Formats: sequence, C-alpha cells, structure tokens
Amino acid sequence: MTTALITGATAGLGAAFARRLALDGHNLVLVARDTERLERQAAELHDRHGVEVAVLTADLAEEDGLVAVEERLGDTRHPVDLLVNNAGFALKGGYLEVPVADELRMLRVHCEAVLRLTSAAAEPMRRRRRGGVVNVASVAAFVPRGTYGATKAWVVQFTQGAAHDLAGSGVRLMALCPGFVRTEFHQRAGIGTSSIPGWMWLDADRVVDAGLRDLARGRSLSVPDPRYKVLLGASKLVPRSALGGVSSRAGRKYGPKRGGSDSAQLP
Repeated sequence: MTTALITGATAGLGAAFARRLALDGHNLVLVARDTERLERQAAELHDRHGVEVAVLTADLAEEDGLVAVEERLGDTRHPVDLLVNNAGFALKGGYLEVPVADELRMLRVHCEAVLRLTSAAAEPMRRRRRGGVVNVASVAAFVPRGTYGATKAWVVQFTQGAAHDLAGSGVRLMALCPGFVRTEFHQRAGIGTSSIPGWMWLDADRVVDAGLRDLARGRSLSVPDPRYKVLLGASKLVPRSALGGVSSRAGRKYGPKRGGSDSAQLP
C-alpha cells in the first residue's frame, strides 16, 4: 500500500486531497500546525476508509518544522510515494503595505519549503524509480500580483523545470493552479465574498480529482477547470500592466490579512 504526505492537510485543498487519497486506499501522513485537529481528522479517515493515518505537527515557516518533515520524507523504512505541498497563506495589502517580516514568512512557506520538501521526497523516489509530487500553486502565478503571485510563479517555474530534469526517472512533478476554491478559509478569516462572481468558485474535491488525473497523465502543469483555462488564454491578449491593476485591486479587496497553512487559492 502506498503512502501520501500532505502539508496544510486540515482544511481546504489539503483536506480534499486527504479524503480522496484515503478513499483510493493510500496510507497518509498529515502535516499542519494544529495537533488536535490533525488527530481528529486522522481518526475520521482511518475509521471511514481503513487506512493508516499518521500526523506530524509542523510549522513550515520555522526551521524545526521543515526539518521534521524533511526527515519523514527521507525515512527509507516508511517511504512516501506521493508528496502534496499544499501549505500556504495570503497577505492583504499591496507592496510596502505588508510588513517585510510577513513577506519573508510567505517566501519561506511558499518557496523554501516547497524546494526543500520536494528535494527531500524526490531523491528517494528517484532511487526507487517511482513517485510523485504535487506542488499547489495558483492562477495568480500568471498575473502580476505582488509577493503572493510571485511566489506562486516561482512554484510553477521550479516544478516544471524539475519535472524536465527528472524526465524518465519515474518521478512525476506537477504544479496545480486552481482559482478561487470554496473552503472554510474565508469564513474563518471573516472575509466577505459576496462580490466574487459565483462562476469563479471551484469545488475543492473536483479540483483534486482533476489534479490527480493530470498527474496520472504525466502533465507538469494542471489548471483544473475549463473556465480558468479560458481566462488564462485570454490574459495573454491583455497588457500585463492592466492585468496587474485588476489583480492588485482584487487582492486588496478580497485577500485575508493573514492566512494559515490551509488557505484558499486566490487568483
């Protein structure tokens, strides 16, 4: 039986990945900051699907949290066959409106953690000649949107470059780029979403289903909905300066002040 490790596992896309992979019969390692919630989630998945579910409490913005997850990924006695790097958060405000310390925390979670955990997983996967990594990015990667969009653009570029370098090794890497996903995140943060058009919202379980299908097909990039594929295609015809203005206004209006490791993906 294969094992999947999911960061940011307690809500949103992370929880949706956990539900789907448990349903498919994978053992799980769930990573997040809230131990009580992790243990409750683990018990529910074990009781419902009969799979083994381990929990690992870790804050990926802290060195000890990163090291703990790296060590688990490198444990050859209990190999991880699929890594889902889902942990992430958003910040409200434009450039110079957000404290630099918060920007650096975002860079560490979105970029350093993705690099280090992907590397920790991919090396033993390459030795076994099988395995996969899903790095959750966002459609924000394709439009100018401050640090958040820049970090997600880095995730896409890194993942596709690493996938090219590992071609033929048996290790698959894919960047998953959803738009607005319905999760509990906005409610927990007290953010109103009534002005966001209904057609822009995606269902987390459907995003995961589409992403896993694309991973199985060997794709290095997944935009898991035809609506957003059309939007991204149209965005190539719009000047980047105009896109940046629209995206920045949307981010200030809808983005959270601070998000946890289970934040929704924001376009």
